Amino acid sequence: MSRRTLAVVILAAWSVSLGWLVKREIFPPTGARLAEAALRVPPGAAYYRLAVAERQVGFASSTIDTSGTDIRVTDVLVLQVPAVGTLRRTAAMSRATLSRTLRFERVEAKFDGDLGRFAARGLVSGDTLLAVSLESATDSATTRMPLVRPIVLPTILPLRLAFGGELKPGKVYSSAVFDPMLLAQRPVAVTVAAESTLVVPDSAGFDSTTMAWVAVHFDTVRAFRIEERSGASPTTAWIDAQGHIVRAANAAGFTMDRTAFELAYVNFRHRDTARVARASANPGPGEVVPTTALVARAPPLPGRDTLSLLRVRLSGAAPAGPDFTTGRQRLAGDTLVVRRQTGADLTAGYRLPARDPRLVSFLAPEPWIESDDARIQAQARLIVGREADPARAARLIHDWVARRVEGRVPAGASGAVHVLETRSGDCNERTVLYVALARAAGLPARAVAGLLYRGGRFYYHAWPEVYLGDWVAVDPALDQFPADAAHLRFVVGGLARQVELVRLIGSLKLEVL
Repeated sequence: MSRRTLAVVILAAWSVSLGWLVKREIFPPTGARLAEAALRVPPGAAYYRLAVAERQVGFASSTIDTSGTDIRVTDVLVLQVPAVGTLRRTAAMSRATLSRTLRFERVEAKFDGDLGRFAARGLVSGDTLLAVSLESATDSATTRMPLVRPIVLPTILPLRLAFGGELKPGKVYSSAVFDPMLLAQRPVAVTVAAESTLVVPDSAGFDSTTMAWVAVHFDTVRAFRIEERSGASPTTAWIDAQGHIVRAANAAGFTMDRTAFELAYVNFRHRDTARVARASANPGPGEVVPTTALVARAPPLPGRDTLSLLRVRLSGAAPAGPDFTTGRQRLAGDTLVVRRQTGADLTAGYRLPARDPRLVSFLAPEPWIESDDARIQAQARLIVGREADPARAARLIHDWVARRVEGRVPAGASGAVHVLETRSGDCNERTVLYVALARAAGLPARAVAGLLYRGGRFYYHAWPEVYLGDWVAVDPALDQFPADAAHLRFVVGGLARQVELVRLIGSLKLEVL
């Protein structure tokens, strides 16, 4: 090798090494940036005032604890909403453990409210498998979910944005978050807008005149506005450089404002709850009662009367997206039109078992819908027999659940196997049993939740839908096949998704036309 050639080789090697060094130091990958920046995550707590239309309905907190090996993030949310003369309390808590590089390791979550009471534990194995255990007062179940990418929790997303160098105006960030309350992973797109200066209460003092805590010192906080979209539900939030939310608001009119502990929690705890409850004793027509019709002892429907068409004008912030405006219900301006499905809607163009690859997820087991359990499969065979017509099979399962499961308010959330054994439950329990039996028979089915119109008011409700060329609503809790137009679907998915309905409290008004 000549001296000239040797010099060229040495120069090329030096250039490559220098380029690699520059890239490593100036343009490190996201993982490396997080590993370095996460070491600077400070411990501390932030407190929030939760409100709908400026009226406080609850409080929340987010606490970060750090150690040499991990970071623990604890989030608490408490809502107390007056309805029918009493205060309806909903509480949720999650405690996530992350590595020092902000990689998710495990989570514990609890939910307690009229829509259910359960606890969930999630543990990640090598970023490829998530084991989720569910427990309630009456049942428990464990399921394993394969992962295609590392998990991000919704409460951890602001931390990753702040310490991953993503908070830059115009930056678009895409991720998939796992919500322990919804027991599902969902895609999230975040767009970072301009930086703003917000003023938040920093400390509070007690005012003996009003007998309440008031803000005595304010602080200015620089925060980036981000637009988060998951499906069709946008959320606007402001995040500071430490990854804390300063303010957030969703499309349902629900706001979350950082404030002093005394303003968020103490004032709310000491308010006149008896007066608030009395004011809700006689809700007006069209109001949402935040519990099920069975718990609220709503008057039964007269005879077998069912609604074939329902038109409802929505005011406030209405839901949006395909879960809300497909199939049997359509949104025209501010009016939601719901129709009962009949005739051709109840005719399927396939035979059982369904083999459409697009419907695979609606045939598979999931938490509390144990369609692969031997007891569920045996009962499905007894009910359906050799029936291959999906519509007739759907009717057979509906009639069996409607007649064999007694309507009773359960002590806690239950899975399909437990409901099959006890033969009792509310709309949630009948729904999970129906969906499990249908899937075991090869009939695509899913759980949905929303509002039920009864006696001039709207109550929370859950019911199944089966696929017969399109999704058809059925309701074994009310013995309706198909379900009538009084069922307004708001969310699709596991029954844990009913947590999302809590955010509609007080923000959505409905006028029946």
